[in-house]
Amino acid sequence: MEISALQKARYQYQPKLPGILSGKIEEIALSLGEAAKSIADDTALADLFKHTYGKPIASFVKGKNNKISRPLTAGVILSGGQAPGGHNVIAGLYDGLKKGNSASKLLGFLGGPSGLVEDKCLEFTDAIIDDYRNTGGFDIIGSGRTKIETPEQFAASLETAKKRNLDAVVIIGGDDSNTNAALLAEYFTAQGSSVQVIGCPKTIDGDLKNEYIEASFGFDTAAKTYSELIGNIERDAASARKYWHFIKLMGRSASHITLECALQCRPNVCLVSEEVETKKLSMDQIVEQICSSIVRRAANKNNFGVVLVPEGLIEFVPEMKKLIKELNDLMADHSDEISKITNFIDQVYWMDRHLSIESSTLFKTLPPEIARQLLADRDPHGNVQVSRIETERLLIGMVEKKLKELKNAGDYNGKFSPLAHFFGYEGRCAFPSNFDADYCYSLGFTAFVLIASGLTGYISSVRNLTASADKWIPGGIPLTMMMNMERRHGSSKPVIKKALVELDGKPFKTFAGEREKWSVETCYHFPGAIQYYGPPEVCDQPTKTLVLEHS
Repeated sequence: MEISALQKARYQYQPKLPGILSGKIEEIALSLGEAAKSIADDTALADLFKHTYGKPIASFVKGKNNKISRPLTAGVILSGGQAPGGHNVIAGLYDGLKKGNSASKLLGFLGGPSGLVEDKCLEFTDAIIDDYRNTGGFDIIGSGRTKIETPEQFAASLETAKKRNLDAVVIIGGDDSNTNAALLAEYFTAQGSSVQVIGCPKTIDGDLKNEYIEASFGFDTAAKTYSELIGNIERDAASARKYWHFIKLMGRSASHITLECALQCRPNVCLVSEEVETKKLSMDQIVEQICSSIVRRAANKNNFGVVLVPEGLIEFVPEMKKLIKELNDLMADHSDEISKITNFIDQVYWMDRHLSIESSTLFKTLPPEIARQLLADRDPHGNVQVSRIETERLLIGMVEKKLKELKNAGDYNGKFSPLAHFFGYEGRCAFPSNFDADYCYSLGFTAFVLIASGLTGYISSVRNLTASADKWIPGGIPLTMMMNMERRHGSSKPVIKKALVELDGKPFKTFAGEREKWSVETCYHFPGAIQYYGPPEVCDQPTKTLVLEHS
């Protein structure tokens, strides 16, 4: 396969490591703190995780570590959606294993967690790893969304681990995948197995973070990729001076990406789902906010602008949230009956008779294409597939209607020409930024040290990320420490708590302090493409979100 000049050059990039991981391997010793509690529901979680709850936070210090040089066999799994840097986590894990002992082996389970259940894997070699260093995507072994949750799946996973003589399994994934890692670690230990399980924090959405996990990998690259595209559109908008661009961005459960892109690009309007939910804003109020910017800019002869919309917005609007819940419940409880109704008009009529009065009224006001999307096939968890709902087009339609009313009342005399965009897959497999390349490699190398030190039920942690890489602080955090109990499918389940945008946090407050000015004036910033070569202040900077959170 022919490769680009950039890819060839990126193969040669040597990721930077924290100082403690850069020296002699046998001098990386383990230091354990006090037993850690979960963020909530500690009694229930201690009962569920009888063998792995209450572990201490792990850090690395200089000292003797006789365990670290023993030969090991580890398996690695990529779980869930792609995120830039996944290949470097595997490279860091592989290099750590080989540095510890050249006889150590790393197996890659194919297609996600199902690869472990079904025993489908390959053994990594130098040649395979070298073909994927510092590149985007998960194509080295593929990913999947299978959950290991049935007794049969747990048993099959242990059988594979025994058959392959595994010392450990590393699961690279988001909050659900790392919850699964915690359950797998508990199961292995309860069965008397010595197989260890270590997680790594991945998600471009940025919603897997806390005091000890300062960032999930891939967020940096994805946000910078989207910001480049938004900046390009802003430049085009300011040049053509005739279009309003509505841009939907990935992030179903949290608006971190949208907020980061706003901080980088300064759009005229940026919606933040968490604020919408907290203030209980209706769709009409959201539309009024957008129209306010359009009308005031039009008064200055600026009939153009940019609106950022988080992917999961409609699930945070109280009236829409209620409607979606009712639709999900109806489609779950009456699936056989609904499946026989093939005509869209008949589906709407059926829903009209079964929805509450408020939800039925709202449902009938939606554009037909949006209503169709709300009735489309559910995801494996029975929920509407939000990424398929064209929220940006719904907003355009509602804004057009409102502007017509304002024009008839003599309160608006501008021109409104809207264009819709959705930036999602464009950022998930981009070449990782230097920050993500370094961070991911460090996470993988840290996972090796945790394995070599005999730990299980931990997530790889690298902190102090706003400093230079040599000052980063690697270690391990007990997975159960990040958990609470939540209602899922009618029962209480242990889950890693999602990190949402904090409205009293510095990133949001910084944005909120500027958005009124951006709404009226043209204050666009143009971040440009991710830079891989040049001074550190250009190439190695973390996101504005991370800098603000730690300033």
